[in-house]
Amino acid sequence: MIETDVLVVGSGPAGSSTAALLSTYGVENTLVTKYRWLSDTPRGHITNQRTMEIMRDLGLEQQCMMFATGQKLMGNNVFCASLAGEELGRLATWGNHPNSYARHRLASPTEMNDLPQNFLEPILFGAACGRGTRARLPTEYVSHVQDKDGVTATVRDRVTGETYPIRAKYLVGADGGNSQVAEDIGLPMNGKMGVAGSMNIIVEADLTRYVAHRPSVLYWVLQPGSNVGGIGMGLVRMIRPWHEWLILWGYDISEPAPEITEEFARGVVHNLIGDATIPVKIKSISTWTVNHMHAAEYSKGRDFCMGDAVHRHPPSNGLGSNTSIQDAFNLSWKLAHVLKGNASPKLLETYNMERGPIGKQIVDRANKSIGEFGPIFDALGLLSTTDPDAMKANMESRKEATPLGAERRAKLHEAIAYKVYEFDCHGVEMNHRYASPVVVPDGTPEPPFMEDAELYHQATTWPGAHLPHVWLEKNRKALSTLDLAGQGRFTLITSIGGEAWIKAAKEMAGVEIETVTIGPACDAEDPFGDWARMKEILDDGCLLVRPDMVVAFRAHTLPKSAAQDLKAAVARILGNQ
Repeated sequence: MIETDVLVVGSGPAGSSTAALLSTYGVENTLVTKYRWLSDTPRGHITNQRTMEIMRDLGLEQQCMMFATGQKLMGNNVFCASLAGEELGRLATWGNHPNSYARHRLASPTEMNDLPQNFLEPILFGAACGRGTRARLPTEYVSHVQDKDGVTATVRDRVTGETYPIRAKYLVGADGGNSQVAEDIGLPMNGKMGVAGSMNIIVEADLTRYVAHRPSVLYWVLQPGSNVGGIGMGLVRMIRPWHEWLILWGYDISEPAPEITEEFARGVVHNLIGDATIPVKIKSISTWTVNHMHAAEYSKGRDFCMGDAVHRHPPSNGLGSNTSIQDAFNLSWKLAHVLKGNASPKLLETYNMERGPIGKQIVDRANKSIGEFGPIFDALGLLSTTDPDAMKANMESRKEATPLGAERRAKLHEAIAYKVYEFDCHGVEMNHRYASPVVVPDGTPEPPFMEDAELYHQATTWPGAHLPHVWLEKNRKALSTLDLAGQGRFTLITSIGGEAWIKAAKEMAGVEIETVTIGPACDAEDPFGDWARMKEILDDGCLLVRPDMVVAFRAHTLPKSAAQDLKAAVARILGNQ
């Protein structure tokens, strides 16, 4: 029998990042996946700043950027009749509008990018195996039983057919949208699977002449009369600029998934390009369904699920792999501290408390974004008739010098601009605030969002929020406040006059707390005064930051009871009180 501390089922973004984090933290883990290798399709691709901060914490940021398409090539979201045909409008997206770009630069030391899953997975999986994960491919999870001391899973070697047990203290199910682990442990699910049907056609085609002047990740093509429901909307998604693409086209979900011939696929591709002379190489064809489902619970006892296993939704907003990796970041440090004896198993109960609401939020947001195409269709007159010729005439009418033409133009500009809620939703990506026993309230109310909380990031040191980023300087080198934290450990941040906090942290038994001072002649300098303006505490106050860079405890100033207060906070956070 194989024995391990944590058995991870699945090698996608959630599973591979969990394994990489656990191995980085020194936790023995075994990963099994039924596939012979990692993702061979690009699937998830938008990689936001919160995820890149995790890559930075793992030491993988630069490796990711080597394989990513940078932010500047992501941002002219185009709506058109075909790539070669008439353009209907554009939207600056993914932080490329000057106002949004500035907010991105202020929010994080990292840059969002387009990193297809078939490039991201090997980076995470390689880091996991290089740091100690024992991976078994192709080995299929079959079932498991849980007892008070651990779980015993049965797995099958898909080459030899042999089945054998793996004994683990904890099991992580990261096995995708049809999760067998989630089904076996009976996680309650809310929502519906299969609300729409789509097909993916991956192609090689040099489209430089049609896209290089308006670089983007996504090109939306409207061709009335050519698809289910009469409004033919397809998507041309960049995989690698400007020669590899994923073509997305719909099918009627009320019918079985179609058998798609290469001839049919080539016709769809050429229609969306609008130029049948472009050489096209079909690399793969697959079908999938749009889902609207989330788990009401993420764990049962020693079993945990994450990623698509617990939040199943369309790719709108680019939230899938990002949320999956952030699930892993939340759970992995908790498992590490429990397994090392620093924390009570009660700490693990907070995984569901913290990540569950976020899973529901992103499932609802992604599905809502699909509905927000409606105003674009309405502005073009596509909802007032089912006749394709009438639809095309209505689209043409927006170019006329008539009151109707002016109305259609204005409505179209407004409707496209509103899609910022899907394609530049910085607040949805960055504004997560946790409420759980792993966060110690400081008696202050949660700061209200001064701007739209979905669109705009608002940094704060309020307990439960992510540690804000500002640039500091150490030994004549720039570093982010985020670089002071993470690495699987707790970090206490204070300044001049906060020596008592440092003394208390160093004397804390049972858990390592890194201590950092920021200010003149301190561990890190604050040359621009940005941290002084951002920290929301006095110099002799402190912040205790969790390994996942969430503020767990905040003291505005130094009380006489500093040592006792910090000790009580740590005990609460680790579930030891």
